Formats: sequence, C-alpha cells, structure tokens
Amino acid sequence: MRAEAQAHVDSINEALALLRRFLDWDRALRRLDELNARVEDQALWNNPKEAQAVMRERRRLDEAITATRDIERELSDTAELIEMAEAEGDAEMADEGVAALKTLAERAQADKVKALLAGEADANDTYLEINAGAGGTESQDWAGMLQRMYTRWAERRGMKVELIDYHAGEQAGIKSATLLIKGENAYGYAKVESGVHRLVRISPYDSAARRHTSFSSVWVYPVIDDNIEVEINESELRIDTYRASGAGGQHINTTDSAVRITHLPTGIVVQCQNQRSQHKNKAEAYNQLRARLYERELAEREAAANAENASKTDIGWGHQIRSYVLQPYQLVKDLRTGTTSTAPGDVLDGDLDEFMAAALSQRVTGEAVVVEDVD
Repeated sequence: MRAEAQAHVDSINEALALLRRFLDWDRALRRLDELNARVEDQALWNNPKEAQAVMRERRRLDEAITATRDIERELSDTAELIEMAEAEGDAEMADEGVAALKTLAERAQADKVKALLAGEADANDTYLEINAGAGGTESQDWAGMLQRMYTRWAERRGMKVELIDYHAGEQAGIKSATLLIKGENAYGYAKVESGVHRLVRISPYDSAARRHTSFSSVWVYPVIDDNIEVEINESELRIDTYRASGAGGQHINTTDSAVRITHLPTGIVVQCQNQRSQHKNKAEAYNQLRARLYERELAEREAAANAENASKTDIGWGHQIRSYVLQPYQLVKDLRTGTTSTAPGDVLDGDLDEFMAAALSQRVTGEAVVVEDVD
C-alpha cells in the first residue's frame, strides 16, 4: 500500500484505538445492553428525570459504538479495495480508494473528539474568564486578543457569546472579561483551554520596536443546571455592589448596579455588571459562583485520579500551556501536546479545533509529552 494510504490507515487505527480505550469497549457493550433493557421497563417512565438521564446515556453510548463499528467496517472495505486495485494495476481505482481513506480519517478524528465529550458537564454551556498578567498595556492588549479569539471560535461553531463582565485596559485591550458561551458541548471543548497563554511579538506600544513577551490567563468552568446540586451557605458569602464601568448608558454608569460575590471559605470571587438591574446582576453572579464551585469539585476529582488539573496558576513564565509567536517567525505551540500551527493569524481568528482535539485525547491516554517552549 502506498505511503499516503498507509498514513491515513494509521491515523484511523489510532483514532479507533483511542475510542475503544476511552469507552472501555467490553464494559460499554454490557452497559448498552443494560440501558436497552431499562428503556423497555415501563416502570422507568414513571420517573421522567431518571428516564431522561438513561436515554441520554444510552444515546451517547449507542452513537459512539455505532460510529466505531462503521469506521472499522469502512476501513476494512476500503483497504481491501486499494489492495485489489494495486494488484490489478488500476491507478484510478486506487486513487479513489486513497481519497476515501482521507475522508474516513477526517471522520474518524471528528467522531473521536465527539466521543471524548462525555464528561458530566461537557454538554453544558460554559463561562470563560480571561485575565491580563503583569505588563500593563501590552498584557492587557493580549488579553483583548484572546477575548476576540474565543469569541470567533465560538461563532465558527454556531455558538452564542454574551459578555458577562468586562474591565477595560488603561490604554488598550482588557484587564479582565468573562464570556458566557452557549452551544452544544461548549464546556467540553473549551475546558482544555484553562491555563496561561503566552504571546511573543514586536510591541506596537514600544517606540523602539522591541520584542515583548506577554501573559494572560484563561479559566473555563461550566454553566450548571438545576439537575446538578451545589450547596452554598449564604452566611459564607460577602456581597458587594459597585458602579458599573464601560459603555451602557447613563443609568448603568450612575447607579450601583454591578454585583461582586465573594465565597469566603474558598476565596472565589465572581462579578457581573452587564445587566441594568442589580437584581439580575446578582442572579447571574450567583450562577457563576455555583459554576465555579462545581468546577472546583470536578478539578479535585481529576486531581484525585491523577488527571491534568486545569486550575489557576501564576500568570507568568513557567506556567503557560501555549505560546503564540508572531515575530521573528510565525508559530503557535501547545506545550502539553506538542501540537503546532505555522499560521498564528488563523489561530487567533478562532481556528482552535486541532489544539482542543489533541488536548482532549491526551486526557484519555494520560501520556505526558516533553515539549520545549519556543523562544
């Protein structure tokens, strides 16, 4: 088999192996049989909430198992077709087979990522918080660039983005911002973006045109619904109101409509100022707090299982998960997976799927990759 075809076969087999490992194949088959039996039990439908959860799990498992089997069958058929065409010297048929393998490899990668989004909150909407690191205007401008990048990524996927909280930079960019991203599997995809992001470029704010390094942090946590219980003791909260900043009209800037809630036991602080009503801002801030506490619990579970713990770290050198170099060369490099792109303009325009897919896969395999940062 020609090298191009073999490369596609290897890519497909790698995706299939990861899918089987993630699903725990034999256990998944047994579990699907159990769920099918439960669906046929009329007693289940007396509890709509439980029935919904069973149907959701059944659908996810069935889709993942069916997709895996379909890809395996098509891989076998296509590989056999190519071998037959090569044996008969039919170059046209062999080329068609290679093209079919390429399409199948792309589908296998997409199905792999979809199957990996099976966490408890992966299907939920998500909050994405951006904070500028030290460095003044340069870092604040970089934080603003990240805000645009994630907004464009979400829009590419047909998701909706709302600006929940925003603090403008002194000259450019932002000091901090919180986005609410609404869409299917928003948290599942975005959760791997938590960490410190590093930018290297010729600063537009330096009259000497010197190269600068800037840092900003991203923290992602899921929107949680009423099905997920998070206990909050009201006596452990400090609630402050303050005057909203930024655009919004005369009313929003002249009343204490913005709300900040501090959870005293953990030190978690959330705030909201995008609504005209203090009551609505308080409700949204409370939702953020529930989400942050839930994300904290998820992170503790991952840490207990020796998985990668996406938590806040110092916003500076040595903590970055990804570097974006614009000068003197063009490169984006993920320091967890080794994934790279020589088109940082596309990445900053929201082309993040390859980086997210690699990070999601690594969470399953648990394989640590030694990656050197770029200069």
